[in-house]
Amino acid sequence: MPGSSNGSTSTKTMGVLTVGGLVVVTAYTVALGSNGWLWFGWVVLGLITLAMVTTRSA
Repeated sequence: MPGSSNGSTSTKTMGVLTVGGLVVVTAYTVALGSNGWLWFGWVVLGLITLAMVTTRSA
């Protein structure tokens, strides 16, 4: 895409994966019950995405 850097694209991709992961983990929890490891993984993914956004804007 013109005008977009690789860092911007990877940050957007991580954001999409994080939101998609939240949807999947929530659906799993509703259908089969809570799994702490799935939620832990989603929190880690969210923190990585947040770190990427923070370092990109700095």
